[in-house]
Amino acid sequence: MTNPTTAVGNNPAIETANGISDEGLVAPRQHLLDLDDLSAGEINDLLDSAEGMLEIAGRDNRKTPALRGKTIITMFFENSTRTRVSFEQAGKILGADVINVTASASSVSKGESLLNTVKTLQAMQIDALVVRHPHSGASYFISNHTDASVVNAGDGTHAHPTQSLLDLFTVRNHIGDMTGKKIAIVGDVLYSRVARSNILAFQKMGAEVTVSCPNTLIPDEWNLGSTLGDETGFGGLKLARNVDEAVDSADVVMALRIQQERQDAGHLPSLREYSDRWGINAQRMALANDGALLMHPGPMNEGVEISSEVAHGAQSVVEEQVRNGVAVRMAVLYTLCAPGKSTRIGNSESTSGDEA
Repeated sequence: MTNPTTAVGNNPAIETANGISDEGLVAPRQHLLDLDDLSAGEINDLLDSAEGMLEIAGRDNRKTPALRGKTIITMFFENSTRTRVSFEQAGKILGADVINVTASASSVSKGESLLNTVKTLQAMQIDALVVRHPHSGASYFISNHTDASVVNAGDGTHAHPTQSLLDLFTVRNHIGDMTGKKIAIVGDVLYSRVARSNILAFQKMGAEVTVSCPNTLIPDEWNLGSTLGDETGFGGLKLARNVDEAVDSADVVMALRIQQERQDAGHLPSLREYSDRWGINAQRMALANDGALLMHPGPMNEGVEISSEVAHGAQSVVEEQVRNGVAVRMAVLYTLCAPGKSTRIGNSESTSGDEA
C-alpha cells in the first residue's frame, strides 16, 4: 500500500487575490487514511495550513475559487452529522463540487459490492473520495482501487484521522507546545477509533497520554495501572487505575462516548454505574489543572460520559472543536486536490497555470 497518508510543506496556506496559494505544498502524498506514519512535522504543517483556513471560514463571504473544477464525493456508510457536514462545508468553501452519497440511497442497498461502488464513482472522474465505513480497513481497500485521493472519515474501530487533527488544532490554539502536557482520555478505548487516533496524535506531539476506562473496554493484553511498552505501538501510554488518577493534574480532559453500536452487551452493568464511576463532572474536572480544557469528539450522551454542567461550562471547547473541524478539513482537501495535481484517469496535463 503506497502513500497511505498526506503530507504538506512547511508553510501554512497563504491567501492570494484568487483565494489560497499553493506555496506551502511539497510533494503531497495521495491519501489521508491514518496518522500512524505521519511525523510531528507533517502534522504541524497541516495544522499551520488550517490556521489560514480558519480565517477564511470565519468570513461573511467564505467562498474561494481554490478548488474550482474539482469534484469531491462524501460516501458515508454510517450515520454522521459533524464529520459529513463539515467535509461538505469545507469543500464548498474552497469552491469544489461536493456530492453526498449515503449507503441507504445508493446501489449498495441493492447488493452492489464496495468494490463496484468505488469503480463506478472512479469512472465519473472524481478528485477525492471522503469515506466513512463500519469496517476497519475499508478506506485502505478503497485507496487501492481508485485513482482519486481517499480521506478516511472513520473506519470501524480503527482510525479517525481528521478528528484527531482538529483536536490537536484546538489544543494547540489554547496551550501551544504540547510537549510534556498531560492528556486524559476517559471512556470506551476498546471500540473507539477516536481514542486510537488521538493517543497516537498527542504522543507524536510530545504529550503524555493517560487513559481511564472499565477493564472490559480496553484490549485484553492491557492492564490498568501499567504503562505500555513500545512493542504495543503505544509506548508510554499510561493506563490509570481510576478516573480520578487520570484526570489529576491534566491539561486536557477528553470524554469519549460509549460505542454501543460497535459492541455486544455485557461490557457494563448499566449506564448509570458507568456515569457514576467514569463520567466527567464538575467534581472530577476540579482535579485537573486550572484552566484545563474539556473536550468531546461528539456526539455527546449528556448524563452518561459527561454531565451537562461541564459539557456547556467555561472549560468546554466542544463547539470550538466543531468549528475547527471545518478549517482542518479544508486544509486536508486543499492539500489533496490543490491546483496542478490531478488524480483523474488519463489526465496528465498540469493545471498549474489555472487560477488558484
